[in-house]
Amino acid sequence: MVWWLKIGQVRSHHELARILARDPSTITRWLQKYRQQGLTGLLKIKKPAGQEPKIKGEVLELLKAKLNSPEGFASYGEILNWLNDNHQLNVSYRMVHYLVRYKLGCKLKVPRPCSVNQDPKAIETFKKTFHKHC
Repeated sequence: MVWWLKIGQVRSHHELARILARDPSTITRWLQKYRQQGLTGLLKIKKPAGQEPKIKGEVLELLKAKLNSPEGFASYGEILNWLNDNHQLNVSYRMVHYLVRYKLGCKLKVPRPCSVNQDPKAIETFKKTFHKHC
């Protein structure tokens, strides 16, 4: 954008906006930033504002280890209690669910429900005759 203006290939903000597929006000804002802060200011990537994560460092590593252990956690409520009791962290259920499920990519260690009407002999027969196709 700046190069096109410097060499005279583009003459107006509207022409730049059309070429770059941006609103003219965006081009004006970019050029003002370039005039005030130079190329470094224009290229600087802003870190979005947000809250610092409450679960980090050693606590996060302990949580990962516990999630990957065979006993793990049976519910997100159990994780909340563990964080509160062992690390004095008071966090929301929603935040714990998002962290565990989507950020860490873990699933809770909860067995699938079984029918009380299952025949134990049929289960054993199935285990013996089932062939994995992997």
